Amino acid sequence: MTVAQPQFLAQPSDICLFGATGDLAGRKLYPALYCLFRDQHLPAGCRILGLARSKMSRDEFVGQIREKLREHAPEGEFEDSVWVDFSAMLDYQPLDVHSTESFQNMASHLNDRGERPLIHYLSTSPSLYGDICRGLESVGLAGAQARVVIEKPIGTDLESSRVINSAVDAVFPESSIYRIDHYLGKETVQNLLALRFANGIFEPRWNSAGIDNVQITVAETVGVEGRWSYYDDSGAMRDMVQNHILQLLSLVAMEAPASLDPDAVRDEKVKVLRALRPLSERADIDANTVRGQYRAGALGTGPVPGYLEEEGCNPESSTETFVAIRAEINNWRWSGVPFYLRTGKRMPSRYSEISVQFRDVPHNLFAGENTDVQANRLIIRLQPQEGIQLQMMYKVRGLDGMQLRKAELNLSTEDLRPPRNAYERLLLDAVRGNQTLFVRRDEVEVAWKWVDQIMQGWESDPEGPKPYNAGTYGPTAAIALTEKHGHSWNE
Repeated sequence: MTVAQPQFLAQPSDICLFGATGDLAGRKLYPALYCLFRDQHLPAGCRILGLARSKMSRDEFVGQIREKLREHAPEGEFEDSVWVDFSAMLDYQPLDVHSTESFQNMASHLNDRGERPLIHYLSTSPSLYGDICRGLESVGLAGAQARVVIEKPIGTDLESSRVINSAVDAVFPESSIYRIDHYLGKETVQNLLALRFANGIFEPRWNSAGIDNVQITVAETVGVEGRWSYYDDSGAMRDMVQNHILQLLSLVAMEAPASLDPDAVRDEKVKVLRALRPLSERADIDANTVRGQYRAGALGTGPVPGYLEEEGCNPESSTETFVAIRAEINNWRWSGVPFYLRTGKRMPSRYSEISVQFRDVPHNLFAGENTDVQANRLIIRLQPQEGIQLQMMYKVRGLDGMQLRKAELNLSTEDLRPPRNAYERLLLDAVRGNQTLFVRRDEVEVAWKWVDQIMQGWESDPEGPKPYNAGTYGPTAAIALTEKHGHSWNE
């Protein structure tokens, strides 16, 4: 029986982009809006209002956006004819978030909108979310037709997250708040749900009886890229584990939702995060976590400095640039299955992937054939190229007995075009009013609670992060984290 799924239709809307001259807007948001417009996904009549502190005219702003699109739009996809029509949607207004007059001017600018939905995208520091929301409310721009999109990470711990979320909640109901995690907009992440719940061959084995371990890796080759002070306030745990990796874990481990209704999906994700085994005791943290900090080394581009040698550094910093965690989920489906989480900067290659290793066959029929039978593995690659592969064993053609070899079945779509900017999907869903791929407040807070316990334990550790050379996959202790349990990182 086919179950009817919720329908979300885009309406002509006014998209108000706070922080319109910032890096995220230029690199991701305007290219995403341009591509949506080009492909006729944005309804006719949408307007895009850029808002920032900079004093400039509309023409100056439009000229800046043109240059940003020429630089950051997908290669070969900027077209002058499309730009002419897209630029007609753009407008700009200077705005000081602490000025009542600025918000009054904004309201006057939008006074002809009637009942059109308002999408407020806050591409700003989370510390400004409350001020912006209160400013919008004061001039009547936070009513029933308004939605607010806010960027994660929200806060630096559970307490600060609650303060920021409460400031937004005081103005907008939860049904109008879209907390954005761009990893959830990636096509391959959404394909994970299709693999699990649209194919009968995976779900019966998607449990402790069929899966040996799960690994989630987000590896970066870059260092702090001139943003040392910003990164030092967050570190790998806040920046990647709480922000992205726990979201990926919840999608891998969740139960089948009753439907694709946004809250049905998010209810199941929260259950996973609540079932994470706490790591709060000193012995547990030492046995199941590794934190590191890169020192000078070499990558393909040549020698690179250590974290404490970067421009603007504090040589006493103990901020981690690498994290590895062995996590467990205390429920019937996943009891005893380790989830290995790893992220780091200055690693040998840049990639993000989910590796699901299935259990070995119960008996090796080919032991006498000098053949190494390897367990099946499902690889879900998020970047730099998105793709899904299933590793299986097969017989090599020939007459020399049962010689087996590992083969990789490509489960990716047949569409060979470059993957779309994840912000395209998320922006379009915000216009449509579909919250499925956005993060609910309780998800954020449960994730922070789990992470905070680990970080509080680290603060009492006099040793600090373990050093690792740039161009390696982290401290040697990260290798021991898996190998002492009979596993190895998939690299």
